[in-house]
Amino acid sequence: MRKQSAFLEVVVSKFAGARRRRNPRPSESLPSFPSIRGDAAAAPPAFQQSCEEIASASERGWGQAQPQQSQRGRYAPRNSPGHRTDQHAAALQCRAPGTAARPTEHCANEPSGFFPCGEQNALWALGARVALAFLLLVAPIAAPAAVREVGAIGLTVGDLDRALEFYTKILPFEKMSESTPAPGEADELLGLHNTQLRTAELKLGDERITLTEHLTNKGRYIPADSRSLDLWFQHIAIVVRDMDAAYGQLRRAKVKHVSTSPQTLPAWNKDAGGIKAFYFRDLEDHVLEIIWFPPGKGDPRWQRPTTNLFLGIDHTAIVVSDTDKSLAFYRGLLGLRVAGEGENHGVEQEHLNQVFGARLHITGLRAERGPGIEFLEYVTPPGGRDLAADAKSNDLIFWNTHLAVDDISKLSAKLRESGVTFVSKPGSAHSQIVRDPDGHAMHLDEVSAAEAISAQR
Repeated sequence: MRKQSAFLEVVVSKFAGARRRRNPRPSESLPSFPSIRGDAAAAPPAFQQSCEEIASASERGWGQAQPQQSQRGRYAPRNSPGHRTDQHAAALQCRAPGTAARPTEHCANEPSGFFPCGEQNALWALGARVALAFLLLVAPIAAPAAVREVGAIGLTVGDLDRALEFYTKILPFEKMSESTPAPGEADELLGLHNTQLRTAELKLGDERITLTEHLTNKGRYIPADSRSLDLWFQHIAIVVRDMDAAYGQLRRAKVKHVSTSPQTLPAWNKDAGGIKAFYFRDLEDHVLEIIWFPPGKGDPRWQRPTTNLFLGIDHTAIVVSDTDKSLAFYRGLLGLRVAGEGENHGVEQEHLNQVFGARLHITGLRAERGPGIEFLEYVTPPGGRDLAADAKSNDLIFWNTHLAVDDISKLSAKLRESGVTFVSKPGSAHSQIVRDPDGHAMHLDEVSAAEAISAQR
């Protein structure tokens, strides 16, 4: 990235920098050109920072250049000055300068050249535009994503046998394997002492979950007063073919409701209108969701003909305090891509998550493969509680989402440099567990090149 920034500086200064002239002349702005994102943005009267400086500040990472967090509990429109930092706004302007007045030519004292003054200036401006657009397009290609795949989603349970009964009988997960690591084997990974675990891996469709019981040194239960807006909230969204049939099956099993009943998101919501969803709890109060996508919404694979009622896991959702701060971690450091975003509010949302006055900004992220990771930022109401400072990996509140990465040592060094919190001790060689800005645990697993190629087939 440093080489890329240096190259950008050389090219921009060569093509777009002001040339020295014999006599001073009025300042000029480059002509407008379309944004690579497909929309136009108004250019500022003058740049207070160069694009190179802004890119450099952004490159320093989440731990050193965090976007300013808006005051929690106060509604700020997504595009308001209070929601994004000046640096972020300047970065957007650098990406896509907007319409500027056509410069006035001053040819009287120009050195003679091959082209007349106007044509020469036009070519210089065109060169700057082409070079900058090219660099912006290739920048993402030059920095491959650190995360190749979102893998199994892990839950910590108090009683594995009881949890297996729920997930394989009330829900149709298939048990793939069960293991009991040697005592203390997971100490460095989990940041604990004298661990003794019992773990099972389950599968539904193409997606997997892991259930881990601590046989010794058991942690705390999920707080009885947990709410959907608390920052430790996480759930998995299980796709169903028929919402009424799936809800009927859960109701007959007398699951604990979070939602009052299945909710259909309203048609005014162009991103989510028509989607049906229902929140409920397992036997130890982990929140789960069943979700149904109408034609044209969600991954096309959920529309394939099948007789199965429960199809697979679309995403895991986490509550975040600030979307920009979380994007700096998941997109900026881990390399996940934003797949979509929108806003949910209204009576249906209130009945879905049992939070009166809920207004959520939702952002979906994806890797090359696997389920998505979805941010739920509560714009209103205030009151979502932080994860406890003494929370540990043996507490039942501990979820951990597995992420497959190429080089764990390189990524770990980058994350430590950026100030990311580690659950694992440094001695854990091929797997590390880290926490995002709000404390959600991400389990980084190193995969070999052969495994990565095999997974793509």
